[in-house]
Amino acid sequence: MSLNKSKRQFYLPHIGQRIVKTSVAVFLTLLVYYLRGYRGADMPAEAAITAIICMQPYARDTRAFAVSRFIGTFIGAAWGLGFLLLMLIFPTWVNSLLFVYLRMSIGLIFVLYTCVLVRKPDTSAQAAIVFMCVVISFPEVEAPLQQAFQRFTGVLLGTASSIAVNVFRLPRDKERSLVFFVKIADLVPSRFSQLPAAARFRLNYLYEDGAKICLMSEHAPAFFTLAMSQTMLSVPFIVMDGAAIYDANENVYISAETVDPWESARLREHLDAMGIGYFIYTIHHNKVCIFHQGKLRTQEQAIYERLKSSPYRSYLEGEIYKADEIVYIKIVDESDKIQLLEKKLESYMEGRKLRMVCRPQSLPGVSGLYFYSDAATMPQAEQRLMELLHEKEPTLRPREVFLKTPYRSEHDAMHILHRLTNLYEPLKIYRLFPGLRARMERRS
Repeated sequence: MSLNKSKRQFYLPHIGQRIVKTSVAVFLTLLVYYLRGYRGADMPAEAAITAIICMQPYARDTRAFAVSRFIGTFIGAAWGLGFLLLMLIFPTWVNSLLFVYLRMSIGLIFVLYTCVLVRKPDTSAQAAIVFMCVVISFPEVEAPLQQAFQRFTGVLLGTASSIAVNVFRLPRDKERSLVFFVKIADLVPSRFSQLPAAARFRLNYLYEDGAKICLMSEHAPAFFTLAMSQTMLSVPFIVMDGAAIYDANENVYISAETVDPWESARLREHLDAMGIGYFIYTIHHNKVCIFHQGKLRTQEQAIYERLKSSPYRSYLEGEIYKADEIVYIKIVDESDKIQLLEKKLESYMEGRKLRMVCRPQSLPGVSGLYFYSDAATMPQAEQRLMELLHEKEPTLRPREVFLKTPYRSEHDAMHILHRLTNLYEPLKIYRLFPGLRARMERRS
């Protein structure tokens, strides 16, 4: 093993609200039984287990799950009671425990089929569990009705505890006047990665609740078809490293900072004279159209083959449609060659209305050199978007939520979204202690 191998980072994830709520729900359930005089082995486990299983991330999910669990519990308890009564009515059936267990297994068929019959197949597992909890102690059952009733009430208590805890919330404000700017690079490791399920769930919750979140990307909107699939965007997002603003709901570019036609023509002449091939990215009829000039290098060909299948971009041959539609020009090559080219072009870039950016590509050892308008930056795109939003809501204010270090794992994505949630839903107590809120924000 190499001694130069970097040390693996160790992360301590947040203790989420669901963890705390589950613990509180279990405590309340056990407390009720404690006050009723139950101790140790007599403490019913079904109630605590129910509280754990019924605890869902949000109250609306808990209620739906609780109804489903109640139906399953009723079916399982009813069949369990019926089984115990049959065993007591026909004592000859219990001569051999092996046959008793066989009948228990057959009883499960009736339990599961009942769930299907009432069109509640998702309750089958719960019904089967309750049925076995009721009958498994046979023949040491003196009061079948009491046995079934205790199991049933235990499940109801656990369900009620989980609902009560999940519905209860500390008083919070809603910062609906804030527009949060979040970089996609802080949520996913690359343009070909999907947003982690937990992060997507949290992001969708915020969108559904009315939070205004603008996602920012270095790439074209095609990137969002994979990384942000199943994410309900409610605010236009900034793409192409600040060169454009795209409305995903309408599938239109509502703003684009294109390269000055004179500057793009001079740059292309310069690159042609150097014998360098390049891609030209344009926005034509709300679609990214990509033209290539010169011979494709091996690295360019590899990226081209990977990206050309996207329905959101078109790779075309020939000359561009209009000179004033160029958003940026891109050169792709091995990283060391790109770095040398960047140094060669530094003198050319002096005094130009252009911005040059060197950025690593998805392929190892490959980099890209990008040329944007000098007005195409993330801060200026934020300002343009805020101007557009102010037309409908003049009181909106911007708030950036960025990572302080480069993305390392999905823990970083959750960290960003936890910070965003706390900023969007601050506790009302912060009104009395504004200094406390400022300290909490700095810590996050």
